[in-house]
Amino acid sequence: MKYNYEYEIKYQEVDGEKKLRLFNLENYLLEVAGTVADELGFGIAKLHPMGLTWILTRLSVEMYELPTHCQKVRFETWIESNAHMLSTRDFRIYAKPSEVSGQPSEAWQLIGVCKSVWAVLDLEKREIVNIFDDPMFEGCVDGEMIEMSRVRMTTIPEPTGCVPHKIVYSDIDYNGHCNSCRYLQAMTDAYLPDYYGKKVRVDINYQKEAMPGDNMQTLYLLTPDGVQYQLKNEHGETSCSAKITIQ
Repeated sequence: MKYNYEYEIKYQEVDGEKKLRLFNLENYLLEVAGTVADELGFGIAKLHPMGLTWILTRLSVEMYELPTHCQKVRFETWIESNAHMLSTRDFRIYAKPSEVSGQPSEAWQLIGVCKSVWAVLDLEKREIVNIFDDPMFEGCVDGEMIEMSRVRMTTIPEPTGCVPHKIVYSDIDYNGHCNSCRYLQAMTDAYLPDYYGKKVRVDINYQKEAMPGDNMQTLYLLTPDGVQYQLKNEHGETSCSAKITIQ
């Protein structure tokens, strides 16, 4: 089953080019995923009293056009699968052609697709658990799959640049760790490639929680097709890897 939600892009969510910031786009995707989970009866409101929560483990989003200030955007989403301790949720992102290309039309135009992979975290043990055999998940899987190739990310032994970032109050969410969107914000603050007017893809792998007070380093490496990132803690452990690919 598919679920649809419409939003209007706010002025504080766009950048100097009046385009939706990438980490604000991710925030919309997370908001939609959380809303669907709540409506289906296995969202945060249900899991937190059980000592559990949802965490994002991987995100791939491909945008053909970025929406602008005051533009109405529609997110269509569904659950592709719940298997092997992971839940895969896909998205299609639409905007009105009249608001994208200037051509008058009431139809929605596809401007992006996304695949996200989630897990359930035990808040006390800080370990991923498998609860998908619980009856509350029955009948929620749509099954349709968006085909997106996996982007390979390697370590960055010799970065182009390195920018420090400490995990502070504004980074922390209700799960007690760094919010998923703040990783991408730190990375694009460290280095932002020129992707305006081009097709852009963002791939993020979340590997280790960043906690309050952690001293992080954002390493970035310029590549022929974009930029690759690694966010590491003071012990050299990678919390998050990402790549922005421009076509």
